[in-house]
Amino acid sequence: MPTRLTAIEQLRLWSRVALLLLAVLSHVPMHYLWRLLRLPSPWPRWFLGRAAWIAGARVSKIGVPLRRDVFYVSNHLSWIDILALGGASGTAFVAKAEIGAAPVVGWLAGLNRTVYVKRENRLGVADQINQLRDALADNWAITIFPEGTTTDGKSLLPFKTPMLRVLEPPPPGVMVQPVLLDYGAAAEEIGWIGQERGLNNAKRILARKGGFALRVHFLEPFFPADFPGRKAIAAESRRRIEAALVEALGHPLRPFRYAEEAIGYKPTAASKSQPSR
Repeated sequence: MPTRLTAIEQLRLWSRVALLLLAVLSHVPMHYLWRLLRLPSPWPRWFLGRAAWIAGARVSKIGVPLRRDVFYVSNHLSWIDILALGGASGTAFVAKAEIGAAPVVGWLAGLNRTVYVKRENRLGVADQINQLRDALADNWAITIFPEGTTTDGKSLLPFKTPMLRVLEPPPPGVMVQPVLLDYGAAAEEIGWIGQERGLNNAKRILARKGGFALRVHFLEPFFPADFPGRKAIAAESRRRIEAALVEALGHPLRPFRYAEEAIGYKPTAASKSQPSR
């Protein structure tokens, strides 16, 4: 059900939308100028960091992010993950092809060198892997969200492995760095889960009062050659992220309340007796 906003929430929403538009108008032309001068452009990273702050995220980095020749593997809660991680590290992302076709959002994602994949196109996996190899060959940092969907900050789904085929075998010098995104007490409120649509989630977060802490933990990197095969790489990444999340929460993880469907989620059998969000 769409969220109903009060007058003050509407004011917050449109104030933040206006600030985001101002950030686009001030950062994107500078990015094109840097490209015209054939200079490495910091503007996409600066824009993502500014957009995260406007949306309410007060991002703090814990640990040291590798800047080049790195494959980040992260848990996933929200569209804000992309703003925060991109702003904190300058990484490019692997995203669903639908993002690239979205008005404005697809254009902005393209400026940040997003690699688009069609998850339902199993026959095109080889081409998608080649795109990732080309990106890594250009010394980019690339992030994937191997859970394949967003969760609630208190759960961690199994990691899917197709996009990790780019590390079979790993390109020379490339490392894997697991990343934990910790929204603390705000995680369930920020998380995009259940039957909520993306537009409603964005509207609800942009109308929210005040900011929220988002701690981006850059965990210890490892050489993928030490864990041969994409399943072993996924398992080691997940193990490190789970350990860091349990430490941040102070208690064990809980089962995710929703089972993934083609569109949205449905409650699992174990959670049908629990009240819905």
